[in-house]
Amino acid sequence: MPSHEEHVIQISNAVRDFFEHGQPFRIFHGSTNSTRPTDRRHAVDITPLSNVLKIDTSSRTALVEPNVPMDKLVEATLAQGMIPPVVMEFPGITVGGGFAGSAGESSSFRYGYFDQTVKSIEMVLADGRVVTASSFENSDLFKGAAGSLGTLGVTTKLELQLIPARRFVKLHYSPYFTIHETIKAVKRQTENPDNDYVDGIIFSKTHSVVMTGQLTDEIPHPAKAHKFSGSWDPWFYLHVKDKTLQGPSTEYISIAEYLFRYDRGGFWVGRHAFKYFNLIPFNRYTRWFVNDFMHTRMMYRVLHAGEMSFGFMIQDLSLPYGTAEEFIEYTSERLGIWPLWLCPLRAVDPPTFHPSHIEDGKLQPMLNIGLWGPASTNIETFVQQNRDLERRLTELGGRKVLYSHTYYPEEEFWKLYDREWYGKLRESYAAANLPTVWDKVKVDKLYLTRNRSWLQRLASSWPFGGIIGIWHAIRSKDYLIHRKPGWTYWKTRLSK
Repeated sequence: MPSHEEHVIQISNAVRDFFEHGQPFRIFHGSTNSTRPTDRRHAVDITPLSNVLKIDTSSRTALVEPNVPMDKLVEATLAQGMIPPVVMEFPGITVGGGFAGSAGESSSFRYGYFDQTVKSIEMVLADGRVVTASSFENSDLFKGAAGSLGTLGVTTKLELQLIPARRFVKLHYSPYFTIHETIKAVKRQTENPDNDYVDGIIFSKTHSVVMTGQLTDEIPHPAKAHKFSGSWDPWFYLHVKDKTLQGPSTEYISIAEYLFRYDRGGFWVGRHAFKYFNLIPFNRYTRWFVNDFMHTRMMYRVLHAGEMSFGFMIQDLSLPYGTAEEFIEYTSERLGIWPLWLCPLRAVDPPTFHPSHIEDGKLQPMLNIGLWGPASTNIETFVQQNRDLERRLTELGGRKVLYSHTYYPEEEFWKLYDREWYGKLRESYAAANLPTVWDKVKVDKLYLTRNRSWLQRLASSWPFGGIIGIWHAIRSKDYLIHRKPGWTYWKTRLSK
C-alpha cells in the first residue's frame, strides 16, 4: 500500500496540474454528511487518506488522515485508553469533515468545535505546495481553514488532542415544562465544572429534557450499563422521552455507546422515513426489521441518491441564549417541527465561519438548535421557507452551521462573514482557483425551480426518491460493511 507521504505527493501533483491550467476543483472524500447536493466534477480524490497513523499516549495526541471516520478514531484511541475531547455523534463523520465543517457535540460547551481540539494540520495548498499549519506556524491559515469547508486547500493530516477515557458516562435526565426554563437550565449546566457533557431535547412546548453527563469508571450495584446500538435496543431519543415522563432519573452508558447514541434513527429523522412510506407502522418490531437502514451512514446514502433533502428542513442554527426562545417560537409557529436538539457551544473568536456572537464587547457562548423535519414539498414554497428562516435567524443574531442548504444571496452572505479577511487568506495561500465558501454552500434555486427535466423531478418525487435512495444504499459498501457482525468496535466489545 502507498505510504501517507506517497499519497500526499499524488494529491499535490493533481492539485498543481489544476492550478497550472487555471482549473477550479473540488475535493472528493468518497462520502459526505452534508445535506447539500454533491458535485464530483473536477475533483481531487482523497479517499485513500483514511488511516490512523499514530497515537502517542505520553503527549496525548493522535496523528490521523482526514477520511478517518469517528467510529474508527474512537476504536483506535480507546484501545490506548484515550478519547478525543469532542466526538461527533454520527460514526461516519470524518476527522477532516469535522475540522472543515463546524462540527460540535455535547462536550463543545467545554472544548469548543471539533477543530478547536486540533493541534496542527498538514495541507496541500491550491498551487500544490505542502505546508504545516498550527497556532505557531502559518497561524492565519490554521485559523482560517477551520470551518471554511476545504476552500483554502486540501487537508491531508491532522494532529488531534486526546484526553483520558473512562468506561462509562453517568447520564442524568432532568425534565422541564417550559422552553424558557429549559434554555436557562442548559446554560446553568454549562457553568457546572463537574459536567463533561451537556445537551437537551425539546419534545414539545411542555416537555423538554436537559441531559448532563460525567465520565466515570464505576457503576454502583445493581445498576447496569444501557445500550442503544443493538437492533432490539430503543432509539435514544425515544428512551429519553419515556424515561422522563415520571420525572428526573440517572443511568449509566458505556462511553462508546454514549458517543454514538444518536446514530440509530439519526436523532429522530429516521422516524420520517416511516412517515414517507406511510404503510409501515412505527414500532419496536418494524424498527428492528429495517434496522440496517436506520443507521446514519445508510440514511445519508438514501438522502443523496433520492435527492430527498428538498422538502425536508435539515438545519443547525446557533443563537445567543437571549434570543433562542424567540427563535423556537418562530419555528414552532411557521414550521411546527418537533423535537428540537439543543447543543451548547463555547464562544469562538472572530473572524470565523463558525457561528459567533459578541455582546457588550465580549465574546458570548451560543446555543445550537437542531431543526430537522418535514417542510413544504412545493419547491418554490420550500425555498421561501428557508429564506424566511435565514432572515429571522439574522435578525436574532444567529448563524447557520454551513453543512446544510443555504439560500443567502451572495451579498447578504458576505455581510454575515468577513469577506476581507477571507479574501486576504485566499490571496496569501494561492486559493483563488478553489470555490469560495459561498460557492460551496449556495443552492442553485434556478435549477430547483425551472431547469430540472421531468425525469429528474419524477426521480425525486414520492415514492420514487425513496426507492432509488434505498437501492443505491443497498449497493453501497457501507451496507455490506454494516451487515458484517461486529462492524464497529464500539458496538461489540466496548458495549459489554
